Amino acid sequence: MATNKIIIAIDGFSSCGKSTLAKQLAAKLGYAFIDSGAMYRAITLYFIRNNVSLQDHSQILDALSNIHLSFVFNEKSQQSDIYLNDEDVAHLIREMTVAEKVSEVAAIREVRSFAVAQQKRMGKKKGIVMDGRDIGTVVFPDAELKIFMTADPEVRVKRRFQELYVTNPHITLDEVRHNLEMRDYIDSNREESPLRRAEDAVLLDNSTLTREEQLAKVLDWVKERAQTVDVS
Repeated sequence: MATNKIIIAIDGFSSCGKSTLAKQLAAKLGYAFIDSGAMYRAITLYFIRNNVSLQDHSQILDALSNIHLSFVFNEKSQQSDIYLNDEDVAHLIREMTVAEKVSEVAAIREVRSFAVAQQKRMGKKKGIVMDGRDIGTVVFPDAELKIFMTADPEVRVKRRFQELYVTNPHITLDEVRHNLEMRDYIDSNREESPLRRAEDAVLLDNSTLTREEQLAKVLDWVKERAQTVDVS
């Protein structure tokens, strides 16, 4: 749909709807959607399954050498699912056990280098939408459109709670709130590629926006960056 394909980098806090927006944009523009968060979650799942010590450098490197990540299009859901060593782990990586560890795993230098190298390769041909924590600052600092998403903390807690409740009806709001606060702190204060807004990123606070309003707003930004993109 676009003769002048661009890279759209979406960063922001947990439970701001980054992946939802990225999927909408990719579908509308005919772009590839790359969920960088899913990559870190899949790595975390592998570490948990294999009892990888986050303090053991050799164990981490050995584990990474045995990890193969890929995205496979799901005809039923009309989106790409992440595969860990040929296993569809799209649902498993959303469990609370992974959520509690992913920020800690993603803060490890070797893990980030491993994931970023793959992400950069995926973006060589442009025409992609990627969301995460350091997409506009580290992975694609020259992306034509950078978006930094945020929302009121309590709005984010409720969104995350509703998502988790479907598969875990025993989850509580306090548990979700604690998890988000912990992830925000780790993501923003880690030494390696901390979460921060790129200087040229457009701020998107979607606390009171519907998904349709949000998409319309961002498509206007896309038009400004790529005049030949057809978003009709």
